[in-house]
Amino acid sequence: MKKSLIVGVAAGALALFGIAWAAAPVLAAQALIRAAKAGDEAKIEKLVDFPALRESLKAELNAELVARMSRDPRVVDSGLGGLGMMLAPMILSGAVDAVVTPQVVAHMVTTAEAPDPTRRPAPEPAGDEADGDDIHQAWGYRGLNEFAVTLTDRDQPDDHLALILERRGLFDWKLAAVDLQTGSET
Repeated sequence: MKKSLIVGVAAGALALFGIAWAAAPVLAAQALIRAAKAGDEAKIEKLVDFPALRESLKAELNAELVARMSRDPRVVDSGLGGLGMMLAPMILSGAVDAVVTPQVVAHMVTTAEAPDPTRRPAPEPAGDEADGDDIHQAWGYRGLNEFAVTLTDRDQPDDHLALILERRGLFDWKLAAVDLQTGSET
């Protein structure tokens, strides 16, 4: 009797641990979304690994910029196109370092738009548009230590912004990367 009770308690504890372990990224993502909608910069700072996020954004935006430049015949045919392709990543890198702040993360989460380092984000609209109801969310694991929340604006269904949360310890998750998927990709 005693042995079966101990086994039952151990199995229950293991099941609770597994549920908590699996639910941790969902809770972290929900906390990030709530903080973004509320404009809680302190909470956003706790939930985001800014150095990792900046590096991810640099890579994503550089890839998008190079793809756009290589599709533009004016850039390809121009003798300065190669110089522009070499200098653009350096300029973009500095801009991303300066632009990625808790306010920009909140803007990304509530609008499903990647930051444009060439301009400041527009102020959040008031009323119903500000609550993010037009943003569809898809949630899922990409691996044991990677969880994605893919955001899609219902007005632009071909463009997706995936917020990638990475595990930091057993139950702690932080936004550490983004994955931009635009309808212009082929």
